[in-house]
Amino acid sequence: MGKTLTMKLLESHLLEGKLLVGEDVKVKVDQTLTQDSTGTMVYLQLLALNIAKIKTECSVAYIDHNMLQAGFENADDHEFIRSVANRYGIIYSKAGNGICHQLHLERFSKPGKVLIGSDSHTPTCGAVCMLAIGAGGLDVAVGMSHGFYTIKVPKVMNIQLTGSLKPWVSAKDVILYILKLLTVKGGVGYILEYSGEGLNYLSVTDRATIANMGAEVGATTSIFPSDEVTLDYFKGQGRPEDYAPLTADFEANEDRRYFYDEVLKINLDEIEPLTAMPHSPDQVRDVKDITGLKIDQVAIGSCTNSSYKDLMRVAQILKGKKVAEHVSLVISPGSSNILKMLADNGALGDLIASGARILEASCGPCIGMGQAPKSGGVSLRTFNRNFRGRCGTDSASVYLVSPETAAISAIYGVLTSPEALANDQSVLDVVLPSHFEIQNGYFIHPNGIGEIITGPNIKPFPLNAPLMDVIIGEVILKTGDHITTDDIVPSSAKLLPLRSNVPELSKHCFEGIDVEFYNRAIEKKGGFIVGGDNYGQGSSREHAALVPLYLGVKAVIAKSFARIHKANLINSGILPLVFANIEAYQSIELGDVLTVEQLDHISDDEFLNGIRVQNLTKETTIIVKLDGSIQDVALIKIGGQINHLKQLAREV
Repeated sequence: MGKTLTMKLLESHLLEGKLLVGEDVKVKVDQTLTQDSTGTMVYLQLLALNIAKIKTECSVAYIDHNMLQAGFENADDHEFIRSVANRYGIIYSKAGNGICHQLHLERFSKPGKVLIGSDSHTPTCGAVCMLAIGAGGLDVAVGMSHGFYTIKVPKVMNIQLTGSLKPWVSAKDVILYILKLLTVKGGVGYILEYSGEGLNYLSVTDRATIANMGAEVGATTSIFPSDEVTLDYFKGQGRPEDYAPLTADFEANEDRRYFYDEVLKINLDEIEPLTAMPHSPDQVRDVKDITGLKIDQVAIGSCTNSSYKDLMRVAQILKGKKVAEHVSLVISPGSSNILKMLADNGALGDLIASGARILEASCGPCIGMGQAPKSGGVSLRTFNRNFRGRCGTDSASVYLVSPETAAISAIYGVLTSPEALANDQSVLDVVLPSHFEIQNGYFIHPNGIGEIITGPNIKPFPLNAPLMDVIIGEVILKTGDHITTDDIVPSSAKLLPLRSNVPELSKHCFEGIDVEFYNRAIEKKGGFIVGGDNYGQGSSREHAALVPLYLGVKAVIAKSFARIHKANLINSGILPLVFANIEAYQSIELGDVLTVEQLDHISDDEFLNGIRVQNLTKETTIIVKLDGSIQDVALIKIGGQINHLKQLAREV
């Protein structure tokens, strides 16, 4: 019986439930990762679960986001995370070691394993055939403490790659091409599973770039087969024993239970250099169509494009050249191993000689931690998101491009296609070493002893109460489509240190959408939020649920929700309701008073299929439904995941 890779991995880890599309199942978690921007909350929640030790094979706490220490807050967070990691058996990656996804791929990834991480780009490790899923922080805490993750069985979209890339086209252009076809919501409810002869021409880090940005199409994750290319990568990383061959069965589409729900065929020969226009990753155009656009800044790196291959190509393009006078070029390597290799082989010297600024091996500008462009500036970035204001400057225009496009554009000072290198393609030839740099000096392995150290900026996370029989409140915000978690809880160098302090962070909730939201929420003591399509897309940050919870938000009514944010709302006990009739969205206005009554008497089926919401202001009724499952209803009724787990512990 033929099986997809997705079903093979789900079957091998199934703990509870049936593998039917749309059904909730529990799967065994082998590995977890956290980063410091979301990690403090994860470990506060882990402490609240009151366990003796974690149940995963490998859990790693990375410090890669909040690296600037302009005050005590970030350093205190790092020390708290280190102390919890040491107590509970979690490996700790010190600041400067690199970006969690690049590092995890290098040092801990294993084909066939299940990894969940408190970062939406955890799917990067799907490049080596891991079932790697970005999740909310509480889901990761539960994965460590209880050893499972609850997932709605997704559909599987097979992306068949044929042909090979032109010399000046790279993996970044492939995923931008897919984003152009699918849009930022086209992958919702799917796992993207790659196959085809085109894979033979994509390195593991090429695959990682594609898997990384699968998050931008809304996919649950992306999976590549584990093949000879994968084996070569593990040999190079000094871990051949961690390799295992894994592919989908040839006849995977012959059985209804295991068929691909959709097939997308892509000829790599047809892809040209691409760019995502402001302010969304799916606003994709050919670079040649807007060549000549004057630029002010170029930023190369992030978990998407900071591999050895990426940066060596950049170094070879820049060697002997100069960055344009009016352009600031910043480069952040993906890991300390890569940075050392660039230093040892002379490439780092070539980058510096060109006028590039070398940053720490960290996320840096990608999450708004420094390097904000000038007012009205144009920034080319090899990153994964270009939402308005994410770079730190609301008036800036950010274009997403490949490392090759970024490097050649930095030289000319205008957006330039790497096709300009067609007469000197040798600069793009990177020979991957048979052995990569392997040094683990930044990793701290736990000893299981020591006190938990909590700084003054680290505040308890809010807990919800069980669902009341009657919910009544005003609509305190109405938004349009594609609201991101950056819109809900902004990301900037100023605000990132507040991620451990929900009360203080709440003062900035939705400030880019409505500057009066916080004051209104406090005055009205919470209420309802009404949203459009794909509400909560983007980062996995559960602060986008915890902050509204703190402000008294009882429910979000939207046209549709992004996967991770919906899960975070449910984990927090906030109702994620969708309009039964989307047209009803137009009938609700800011300030309308809504009420839902007799919730104690509503059956689970009614929660999922139709709840009556009275608009007392308009004297109308709309029908909404809980965007979830029967298990989600149970979590909502008890006030969230932590309340649920504590009740189970009491019953035991």
